[in-house]
Amino acid sequence: MSVQVFPVKSSRQKKDFVHLPFQIYKENPYWVPPLISDEKKFMDPRHNSALGFCDAEFWIAYRDGKPAGRIAAIINHRYNEKTGEKTGRFFKLEFFDDADVFKALMDTAVQWLKERGMKKVHGPLGFTNLDTQGLLVEGFDYIPSVASVYHFPYYRKHIEQYGFKKEIDWLEFRLHIGKTAVEKANRGAALLRKRFGFELVQFKKTKELLPYVNDLFDVLNQAFEQLPYVVPFDKAMREMYTRKYLKSINPRYVFFVKKDEKMIGFMLTVPSCSEAMQKARGKLFPFGFYYLMKAMKHPKVIDFFLSGVLPEYEKQGAAVMLYAAVQNQMLKDGIDTIETTGIFETNRNAISNWKNFEHIQHKRRRCFVKAI
Repeated sequence: MSVQVFPVKSSRQKKDFVHLPFQIYKENPYWVPPLISDEKKFMDPRHNSALGFCDAEFWIAYRDGKPAGRIAAIINHRYNEKTGEKTGRFFKLEFFDDADVFKALMDTAVQWLKERGMKKVHGPLGFTNLDTQGLLVEGFDYIPSVASVYHFPYYRKHIEQYGFKKEIDWLEFRLHIGKTAVEKANRGAALLRKRFGFELVQFKKTKELLPYVNDLFDVLNQAFEQLPYVVPFDKAMREMYTRKYLKSINPRYVFFVKKDEKMIGFMLTVPSCSEAMQKARGKLFPFGFYYLMKAMKHPKVIDFFLSGVLPEYEKQGAAVMLYAAVQNQMLKDGIDTIETTGIFETNRNAISNWKNFEHIQHKRRRCFVKAI
């Protein structure tokens, strides 16, 4: 029977779209399931503020009446205005190893983008850089952080056979803190306090973070402005991501740096919930909530989720204070392992921070691009 591709409209199609990855990866020990409730909200303008400035369509493919693949296409108008280009994105691509299914999905997404005037397509890319992005091309034997992705090797084969080329890669690292890294960071932090008057801000309760949320996004907008695929976070986007991620934060692992009462940098690290999410199997209840709360309160690994420093303070080393604070908290809690989220391979300054750690570069994600 031929492959049939439908735009996601009915409740059955939405369910098939959300649940398909659970079928594809059900025997894989490394895949980390998302929360089904979050995935459902992703397609709903009432919950996804990015749909206010992005056009998007979602499709589900069936073979022999069974779900066989899915894809989304996105036009981020703000990003295209920023770059002056007409570029679309593909996202949420998942499929069984079936060349006909892949081609039918990608043909559908590309045609939709061409009809709307796009000249290029790249991806996998979400609505913003806080969505999971990229295709895993190295590191198939490691569990990703909840901010990363997992794919089978055949995904890359089909994408490249379709004519996509590499645009840029994200690198991911596993770090182990040790005496050298901790002592060097603490010496640097003490020097920065004395020389520049930097002040570290720490938290004990989540509610203490709320007055700083807008400051965090202000720093993020400035720190990330020149990075690929980035658009500023407006009020609606700030509120959406605050609702989404605040519940996943252990406030002991969030740190800000201030100078003259102005926030100049932040580091948002989170207890690794990857294994807890595997146990939860996409659901908070009846037991998922318990697994996640246990992981947040008693972490074994810390994920470097997000950090940023105002550009004018980067050369003054404000990030050193943040690294020192994270490591000291980890030592208090008996943790020595860090998973970084994706860092652009061109960001040599950030990557150079790992030289003081025992580290490996164990995962690589790729964004592909193709003229259409």
